[in-house]
Amino acid sequence: MNKDIVTLSNNERGVTVITLNRPEVHNAFDGELVHSLSMALKSVEEDENVRIVIIAANGKSFCAGADIKWMRQMGLANEDENKRDAESIAELLGILDGLSKPTISLIQGNAYGGGVGLISATDIAIAVSKASFAITETRVGVIPSVISPFVINKIGESHARRYFLTGERFSSEQACKMGLVHDVVSSDALAVRCEEYVQLLLKGGPQAQHEAKKLISATRGKVFNSDLKSDLAKRIAKVRVSNEGQEGLLAFHEKRKANWI
Repeated sequence: MNKDIVTLSNNERGVTVITLNRPEVHNAFDGELVHSLSMALKSVEEDENVRIVIIAANGKSFCAGADIKWMRQMGLANEDENKRDAESIAELLGILDGLSKPTISLIQGNAYGGGVGLISATDIAIAVSKASFAITETRVGVIPSVISPFVINKIGESHARRYFLTGERFSSEQACKMGLVHDVVSSDALAVRCEEYVQLLLKGGPQAQHEAKKLISATRGKVFNSDLKSDLAKRIAKVRVSNEGQEGLLAFHEKRKANWI
């Protein structure tokens, strides 16, 4: 992993910050950044000491989407090469979306295209009030293909129909109304709000949070029928008899903190 374009920092609480570090090109994606970020996410997934993952960025922008030079190179490549390239971004977003630990996007600046996809694949998103957003692919004659499932899950089909087609910019406040981000704060309050979420997340059982994330994916778009009812019952039964579940219930009964706090 290139430590210059993606950096990792950890603290004793199990909070890892992964930072995009290409400020000179607004943290735009290219093959190297996509690979480095994927490797960083895989490493924190495998680290049992990591409880929370924060995605942050250096510079004025959070992420401007695809690097223009990279896009030009891919424009000269054949269809198979373009497919492999798109698959690498899809894999990155899939890893982030499926991460077993809670994830937070810390959006200190503008996010366009793939940057919106990155935000959409995280659990919690906090943006500064001055940030703007756009899904700009159609303006350069392409489509937001691999980011679409994640973005549509966040903002819904109605908003996707508008913003996928127009490519227009929208504000942090509008992003919040649509569900893309959860909080809009001043630049000075960004770290403070993030810490508030960190403290809330550290109160939850790590395995329970993992199972809760899996539950969201498992029930997405599903009709409540006998098969789903049986699956849900199995999930809660499994969690209740787990070591963490037993500890949590006992701690609640004994009016003490659970051993993961």
